[in-house]
Amino acid sequence: QVQLVESGGGLVQAGGSLRLSCAASGSIFRLSAMGWYRQAPGKQRELVAVIISGGITGEGSAKYGDSVKDRFTISINNAKKTVYLQMNSLKPEDTAVYYCNAETVDYGRRSNSDWGQGTQVTVSS
Repeated sequence: QVQLVESGGGLVQAGGSLRLSCAASGSIFRLSAMGWYRQAPGKQRELVAVIISGGITGEGSAKYGDSVKDRFTISINNAKKTVYLQMNSLKPEDTAVYYCNAETVDYGRRSNSDWGQGTQVTVSS
C-alpha cells in the first residue's frame, strides 16, 4: 500500500505563487514517477506535470501540460519520496483540485498507480 500526503494548497490572488508538496510512503520498492493532475468542477482531469524518478543519480525528466509549462516547475527528492510543484504567475483558470500521483513498483515487482486525496488551489481574479 502507498499513501500520498499533499500540502500547500490555498487561496491566492492572480499573479501569486504557491508551492505544493506530496510525500509518498508505504510499500515502495522503486519510485518510478510522480506527478500532479488537476480537476476543476465540470472539467476532465488533466495533466499538470510529471517527473520520472532519477534514482541514485537524482536526475529527472519532466513533462508539463501546455497551459502551465512556462509557469510551473516540478521537482522530486528521491530520498524523501517527495514531489514538489512550484506554481508561479497563477491565473484564475488554474483554480482546481490538485491531485498527486505516484507510479511505484512494490517488493513483488508489481507496478502500481496511487492517488492523493487532493488539495484545493483557488486563484482569485
